[in-house]
Amino acid sequence: QVQLVESGGGSVQAGGSLRLSCAAAGAISSRTCVSWFRQAPGTEREWVATYRRADTTVSYADSVKGRFTISQDSAKNTLYLQMDSLKPEGTATYYCEAAVVWGPCGTLAPLYAYWGQGTQVTVSS
Repeated sequence: QVQLVESGGGSVQAGGSLRLSCAAAGAISSRTCVSWFRQAPGTEREWVATYRRADTTVSYADSVKGRFTISQDSAKNTLYLQMDSLKPEGTATYYCEAAVVWGPCGTLAPLYAYWGQGTQVTVSS
């Protein structure tokens, strides 16, 4: 079992920044992938970024590449998502999700068995 708790959401104007945190506890291993997804009302959950613990690689969706940055504090088992140059279309509930895999990390939400309660991000124009 993996427990995830997100925090750091809020309201900002377009062009602003926020940093989300994902505190993880439980069965975290080198095979764990931790991803950020977001979901706006009436839409499907959209992959944002992934941190692969096996080799510490990070990948980003094209829509956020160059503006969002993942970092991690291994001592605190916490993953961060620094979001800069936010756009109104970034308004959504952001979820931290985890999966234990043998191969590459996936970008589809159903592949992830664990997720947190989400944190709301609102970007006004």
